[in-house]
Amino acid sequence: MSGNRIFVDTNILLYFLKGDQDVIEMISDKDLVISFITELELLSFPKITTDSEETIKGLLKSCLIVDVSPEIKDLTIEFRRKSKLKLPDSIVAATAFYYKLPLLTADKQFRTVEELEIIIYEM
Repeated sequence: MSGNRIFVDTNILLYFLKGDQDVIEMISDKDLVISFITELELLSFPKITTDSEETIKGLLKSCLIVDVSPEIKDLTIEFRRKSKLKLPDSIVAATAFYYKLPLLTADKQFRTVEELEIIIYEM
């Protein structure tokens, strides 16, 4: 891994928020980096409660949130063409790759991006 930083996918933060002890242990001592996509996904659930929204916002404050850049756009296009990932997942993969950070995810579809260092979380 690249020091203490790790790039985390949305599903990992959802497990964290649900109290998954394995995930809590995996990321509790890490500097979390996420894509703006994860921020959007977490905050845009249609039936989100005010309490849940506040909890999510608190978690997001502890993360470095990365916006899109021209370089990430180019990588997103490349990864999506090669791997057939969904667009949001392609953005996440491209961002993790661009920042040279391992991606912690529960989504095995990311394995289709050969260039990416992936840590698959399996329950």
